[in-house]
Amino acid sequence: MATNVKVVGTDLKQVTIKVNPGTYLTDVLEQACEKLKVPSNKYLFKYKQKQLDLSQTWRTSGLPPGAKLELIVRSNTPSAINVALQLPAPESNLFPPSGRVTEKLPSDLTLWQLLRQFESGKSSQGKNLNITGRGVAQTNNGAAAGSGQLYYETPVLTIENRTLSTFADFQKTLSQLGYNSGGVLIRLSFQKTDKTLVDAMGEIDKFFKAEEANQRKEQESKNESTTTAEAAPSSDALPSESATGAPLTDKQEADAPEATQNDSADSSSAAQAPQADAMDVDPPSSDNRPVTIFSAPASGTPAAALRDESDDAFAPRIEHAQAHQRLLKTAGENKRLLSDKELEEKAAAEEARVAAVKSIKIRVRFPDNFSAEWPFGPDDTGATLYSEIRKIMANSSVPFKLVLPPGKTAIKDDDSPASKLISGYRLSSNTLVNFMWDDKVPAEIRKQPFLKNSAAGHAQKVVVPEVPEVADEEEVTPSTTNTPLPAPKPRGEGDGSGFKKPKWLKGFGKK
Repeated sequence: MATNVKVVGTDLKQVTIKVNPGTYLTDVLEQACEKLKVPSNKYLFKYKQKQLDLSQTWRTSGLPPGAKLELIVRSNTPSAINVALQLPAPESNLFPPSGRVTEKLPSDLTLWQLLRQFESGKSSQGKNLNITGRGVAQTNNGAAAGSGQLYYETPVLTIENRTLSTFADFQKTLSQLGYNSGGVLIRLSFQKTDKTLVDAMGEIDKFFKAEEANQRKEQESKNESTTTAEAAPSSDALPSESATGAPLTDKQEADAPEATQNDSADSSSAAQAPQADAMDVDPPSSDNRPVTIFSAPASGTPAAALRDESDDAFAPRIEHAQAHQRLLKTAGENKRLLSDKELEEKAAAEEARVAAVKSIKIRVRFPDNFSAEWPFGPDDTGATLYSEIRKIMANSSVPFKLVLPPGKTAIKDDDSPASKLISGYRLSSNTLVNFMWDDKVPAEIRKQPFLKNSAAGHAQKVVVPEVPEVADEEEVTPSTTNTPLPAPKPRGEGDGSGFKKPKWLKGFGKK
């Protein structure tokens, strides 16, 4: 039976989608993104703080009628999926006993690229597999007929109850079909077409090579823009105040008359003496890594504590209790230990996930509540992070350490492969790191300004976005409907409660 579902976008706009029991959640996502005018390949569905499996149909998803689904941004890092391709006869005889080939592939791979990967990848074990360029001669009752022209056999992919056979279908990725984790079984078959092999190959070249060229141009444009942004002087960089003409701070204005008097008194000695205390000049950076510095909050009260929230926002509801019960039930169930093969697959998937991370941002919070943020790549180590911090410190020779939340793992000032930020410490997303003084640092040094004047002068205020107030519609489920309770029956004889009035009490009720 058809029903409606509400989809809430990231901008809190709502659209209504009509679904049937056999409608896939990927189709619901495409229709919702089309109405919200956003690309469907960048979003996923979430229902009650749980990410949905888009490969399921509405019947098997377990969602109630009229459910409210939320759009969440998909991660830019593709995940690794175990793909098994079931081959038809006679190709299946080449891979006994199951007749299938398996390989771990990224989720952003298109179906056409997947088939080409199985043709030439290590999963074929050096055996000749022809999936995308098959041709068959025209026959009549098993005998050759016609001029012997070869006709194209198109691959037909069956994934659960879904059949994909057109070139447009082959341009879809595994992620667009709803497979973002775990594994998937694809059954392969072939269907003869009325196109000759030469015409089909020409059409394939035009269709897929044009798509590959467009993707290559988009990737090159992104790389060029990234390179230009890194090479160009950014507003987040820390140029010296003498070169930019930035206004002097209060401390520098107070020191300026003293510096003038000293210069007029003894100009020769002032020319020879270093004036590092009057102005902090940043040393020239070899990598020219951009940095963003955020100023400390003006108020000692956290911004979250200044929001006026009603007590109803913190009151637990029935879905919270149900989620807690499910958590307790799951924690009490016996679980099978992973086998050696599963542990190896899990470790390989983790290595593939870490290898796919190309860039992260690390924000370091300093003792005076100032913070700084840098981008780092796969080759950057803990020593790189320490050196970047020392460039903006007023006392760069003071020992310190960097600790990852919640404070158990410390980043070492080491340049070894084990100390790489991404592969060594498994940092796959933007991370906050806490700055901690070494125990040997005296208290008078800790009270001094932490940043250089040139760095503190370019600090910008942290802008907290305002979240609009939206009244959440409470869902009415059969379990929460206000059904009147039956009136309690009087407890007496014949009420079935098992209570019988004693004989000595019966006389008190008579007049």
